[in-house]
Amino acid sequence: MPELPEVQNVCDALKRVLPGRRITGVKLFSPALRTSLLPLETAALPGRLFTDVRRRAKYIIADLDDGRGLLAHLGMSGVIRVEDARRPRRKHEHVFITLDDGRAFRFECPRRFSLLECCSLHGRERLPGKLLALGVEPFSRRFNASYLAGKAAGRRVPVKNFIMDNAVVTGIGNIYAAETLFAAGIHPARPAGEVSRREWRKIVRHARRILARAVELGGTSISDFLNVDGSEGKFAQELNVYGSCGRPCPVCGTILQTVKLGGRSSCFCPECQK
Repeated sequence: MPELPEVQNVCDALKRVLPGRRITGVKLFSPALRTSLLPLETAALPGRLFTDVRRRAKYIIADLDDGRGLLAHLGMSGVIRVEDARRPRRKHEHVFITLDDGRAFRFECPRRFSLLECCSLHGRERLPGKLLALGVEPFSRRFNASYLAGKAAGRRVPVKNFIMDNAVVTGIGNIYAAETLFAAGIHPARPAGEVSRREWRKIVRHARRILARAVELGGTSISDFLNVDGSEGKFAQELNVYGSCGRPCPVCGTILQTVKLGGRSSCFCPECQK
């Protein structure tokens, strides 16, 4: 599933092409993805102007000039393209939102676990209602050791699950949580409440560094993810532990092991991570 760096790259690409473009039509090829697509046909989108494109957690918000926004989530296999509307439809393209320059915002998703909705926006951050309860962004000032220590106090949940909890911090998924904890030298199964303030500072520092590097390299192409232009992310070449169980640790040479946490396998080094 695309994580924060992948979604940020899609958001940045859309921000270069959507603002200033006016919607001329909506064409559906399927009735639903994760939720129904049918409301897009009655949302009075033709004539509306895109004004901005933003990311919140793993969601993309394309702002419209009437105060609403298009909310997109890529799910496990979503791909967004902005290209010639006359190009033949691909098998799993479900929506075309045509634009005034002859191109279309085209949404593809083979597994149909993605989302595309037109929403009202609320609050100072102008967010859809379903996003108002999300935690802090990892690049924000609020993501710091004091905040994490306070949220983790007394909790027995594994630290890896804790930093993947979107109610605590948004956008740190399985790949980047594993890489962050390896860099910080912290065992993924450690109870979050037992992580020290010094260790939380290390987690914050490494999470930001790793996520920023992944954004720079276009994300990590795992499974189905592609950028808007069809390119693949290159951060997979810099992964240290994710997907490497049974291989030698790149730091100490100890064989990497795996532990099941919250239904997900997590690879770690038993020597480097305590």
